[in-house]
Amino acid sequence: MSEQNIPAMMQKLGEDAQAAGRELALATPEAKNKALIEGAKAIRERKAEIIKANEIDVAAGKEKGLTPALIDRLVLNDDRIEAMAKGLEDIAELDDPVGRVLSEWDRPNGLKIRRVSVPLGVIGVIYESRPNVTADAGALCLKAGNAAILRGGSESFHSSSAIHSCLVDGLKAADLPENAIQRIPTTDRAAVGEMLTMVGLIDVIVPRGGKSLIERVMSESKVPLFKHLEGICHTYVDGGADMDKARDVVLNAKMRRTGICGATETLLVDKAAGNDVLKSLVTNLLEADCEVRGDEAAQAADARVKAANDEDWDTEYLDSIISVKVVDGVDGAMAHIAAHSSGHTDAIITEDANVADKFLNSVDSAIVMLNASTQFADGGEFGMGAEIGISTDKMHARGPVGVEQLTSFKYQVIGSGQIRPA
Repeated sequence: MSEQNIPAMMQKLGEDAQAAGRELALATPEAKNKALIEGAKAIRERKAEIIKANEIDVAAGKEKGLTPALIDRLVLNDDRIEAMAKGLEDIAELDDPVGRVLSEWDRPNGLKIRRVSVPLGVIGVIYESRPNVTADAGALCLKAGNAAILRGGSESFHSSSAIHSCLVDGLKAADLPENAIQRIPTTDRAAVGEMLTMVGLIDVIVPRGGKSLIERVMSESKVPLFKHLEGICHTYVDGGADMDKARDVVLNAKMRRTGICGATETLLVDKAAGNDVLKSLVTNLLEADCEVRGDEAAQAADARVKAANDEDWDTEYLDSIISVKVVDGVDGAMAHIAAHSSGHTDAIITEDANVADKFLNSVDSAIVMLNASTQFADGGEFGMGAEIGISTDKMHARGPVGVEQLTSFKYQVIGSGQIRPA
């Protein structure tokens, strides 16, 4: 696809999505659920085809020099493919978010007013190396009655293509428009630029990827966005913490999967917890092959700790690296988080109910946790079936963006001939 043809291609994708969206807005819950269930069936039946396509992407990624964390995001195996299929089935089991009466009331003049949930329309999703986003995003948009235009990264091009074809199989089986879930069939970056200008054809764009992608989208997009810039997540271990619990949670929060946006990047430790606790937490991370960069107290706790600089407190590593700082109680922790958090997810480990309440109520992040790993910052773990992304904005959607967040509402006003007096 030559660059000069991309505007025409994107225009057609948008027009086809608009037409499909109008049909989807009226689709029955049964039809949408059938498409999801049949899509899950196709993913399982075509597993070998998906893995073969993924092997091409992984080989190219390694040749390109992608980091181990990014390769981990890219890789599909039996378990991850089954998780994709199960995710579609989980979304099918959710209550239909369209047509819900959110509120209703009667006016003294006899007018009956109700606020009813409706689809957003056409959702564009721009993502990088994670091919499973193809399934999650397409399924969530469909469940909420929205048409989707998906633009996966070049790293996952073949994997995303194979997964997308399974979703189309599901749409066909349910007699829903195939253009309800479309995939941009080129890796040309010009397609992204065109997508960001498609006001009137795309109603909202969800970017999922690295900081450079999000910054570009924020800078260039004329279409509204659901987005978060980066996931600089904190775990604070309070002096009132159960230390066995703290060690387990901190290790999981950092090391379960280092390349996800919910991974803890900075560990804050209450100075009241004492040097033994600090040493235990740091040693636990080091022995799990995590590089630790710390302040003077953290360096004193273990000679293997490297000196942290100012940039470390503002870095999303997406790797087996963590920064560690000792703070003066929960107030010190909250001050550091206010200065350095990206507003994604921040957690406290404590058994002190008063301290916990103060943290949960005061920290202004999309997700705030108590005694749990930040790696639970995920729509699937929240019972949403899956998520199309995490939003750190405060308008419309905040936190995991699931099917409910992919709807808007309209007012229906029912009268019996009323006229408004002069």
